[in-house]
Amino acid sequence: MLPRHTPPQIHPPFANYAHAVEIPPGARLLVCSGQLGIAADAAIPVDAGAQTALCFENIGVVLRAAGMDFGDIVRINAYVAGREFLKPYMEARDRFVTSPAPASTLMIVTGFAREDFKVEVEVLAAKVD
Repeated sequence: MLPRHTPPQIHPPFANYAHAVEIPPGARLLVCSGQLGIAADAAIPVDAGAQTALCFENIGVVLRAAGMDFGDIVRINAYVAGREFLKPYMEARDRFVTSPAPASTLMIVTGFAREDFKVEVEVLAAKVD
């Protein structure tokens, strides 16, 4: 397991994330492009939570292709198209990302390339073989 750092001298995380994850020398890194809530058949759910679940399901496919799993995620960058999508995003994310939690940033953006999208998630994963 990669070391997580959440120093007591600063405010604790607001949700399920670490302030930092240390990647040791020799670890394999996987940089995953932002994944949208779109299924293989191009279906896009209306609900932000369902879109988030699809984002993480797609990330899972990419991780498995590299011989990794959700436990290897060291950083999440997530983008939602409005404050009203924060709670459904976090609830769906927490079904996929468990302890030990990765480092994470969540931003509210004005939108995505298509108006149908409410969430986009990118990850960085690391694994010591």
